[in-house]
Amino acid sequence: MPALAVSAHTATSALGRGLDAHEDALRRMRGGLAHNNFSSAPLDCWIGRVAGLEAATLPATLNEWECRNNRLAWMGLQQDRFMDAVHRAASRYGSDRIAVLLGTSTGSIASTEQGYRHLDVDGRLPAEVRRPIIHCLHSLSAFARTALELSGPCLTVSTACSSSAKVYAMAARMMQADLIDAAVVGGTDTLCDSVLFGFNSLGLVSQQACRPFDVERDGISIGEAAGFALLERAERAPDATRLAGYGESSDAHHMSTPHPEGLGAERAMRDALARAGLRPEQVDYINLHGTSTRKNDEVEAALIARLFPETTRSSSTKGYTGHTLGAAGALEASIALLALERGLLPGNLGCDTPDPLCEDRLQPETRARNVRVALSNSFGFGGNNACLAFVRAEEAA
Repeated sequence: MPALAVSAHTATSALGRGLDAHEDALRRMRGGLAHNNFSSAPLDCWIGRVAGLEAATLPATLNEWECRNNRLAWMGLQQDRFMDAVHRAASRYGSDRIAVLLGTSTGSIASTEQGYRHLDVDGRLPAEVRRPIIHCLHSLSAFARTALELSGPCLTVSTACSSSAKVYAMAARMMQADLIDAAVVGGTDTLCDSVLFGFNSLGLVSQQACRPFDVERDGISIGEAAGFALLERAERAPDATRLAGYGESSDAHHMSTPHPEGLGAERAMRDALARAGLRPEQVDYINLHGTSTRKNDEVEAALIARLFPETTRSSSTKGYTGHTLGAAGALEASIALLALERGLLPGNLGCDTPDPLCEDRLQPETRARNVRVALSNSFGFGGNNACLAFVRAEEAA
C-alpha cells in the first residue's frame, strides 16, 4: 500500500496528558494504575483513571455533547497541538476532504447508566441526560467532527478492543479511493460500571494491578484513554513517521476467547507485513495486545515466538495504562510511534517472571534504542484482529 504520513498524534491516559507525559512514564517505568475508586458499588480491582477528568468541562458551544467520554475526547484533542495540525490540514484540503474515523467500545454509556439510576416518576431519563446525541455509539465521532469543525465523512468503528486500530486501515482505503485527502483517526473509551462489572462477571478482572505475560497473571485492569492521529499522503509530510501497512482479520472463533493457535491474529500480522513490504526480521519492536489474561497472553506469546526472531523486542504497555478497550488501538499506536520517534523500547511493566513462551522476545525494562520499524497489535472479542505497521520516514524512502 502507499505509505501514509502520521503528521500528528497524541495520547491521554492514566499516565498523563500528551506525548511527553507518556514518554516520561515509559522511560521511568511509572505505571498509572491505582485501586478502584470509580464504580458505583465496591469492586476489588485496579483501574487506569485519567486524573482531572471530573473537573474538566466542554466549551459552552459544545455543552449539548456533555458526557464523560466526550469530555475525555476534548481533553485529548487539546494535547500536543493536535487541533492546530487538523486546522492547518483543513485549510489545505477543505474541511469536507478530511474524514473523522474513530473507534470506541462503550461510547457514552456511563451517561445512560446514570440516567437509568435516576429515572423520573414517569420512568423517563432525568432532564440533564435527556439528550439523544449522547446515548448512541456514534456520539464520539459526531462530537469530534463538530469540535474540529470538519464536514467530511464521519464513521464509528466498534469491534471491541481492535476498534481504534481498524480506523487506520479504513483511512488508508478511503485515501487510496480518493474519497478524502486526510483523516483524523483514533478513539476514546471511559470507565463505566457496564465495563467494570461486565468484565468481572466473565472472571477476567484481576484484584491486583495487571501483569501482562507474567506466569502468575490472572486478569486485566481496565483503563480509560483518548488517542488521535492525523493521516495524510506521504508527500505532504516527508519527514513524518509512516503508516506503512495494516492487517485485519475476523476469525470468529469464539465470543470472547482467542483462537487457540492465534490463526486470525497471525493472519492480521502477516497481512500488515505484506502491505508494508517488510520481513519479520526487520521489525525492531512490537507493542503486544497483552491483556494479562491467561489465554490471550499465551496465544500471543506463542505467535510472536513463531513469527519473529529474538532480535525483535516486544512488550505490552497495559501494565502502565490498563486495558483501555476501544481506545487501546489508538493509545498503543501512539506508544509504538513514540518508540520510533524518540528512540525507546518500552519495558513490560508488571512482569516479574516472564512466561517461557515469550521470555526471549519480551523487553523487561525500558531502554533507549534506535527503532526503525514497529508493529502494534490489537485483538478484540469475537476474533476481530488488527495489526498496524509503522516505519520511520527514511525506512519508507
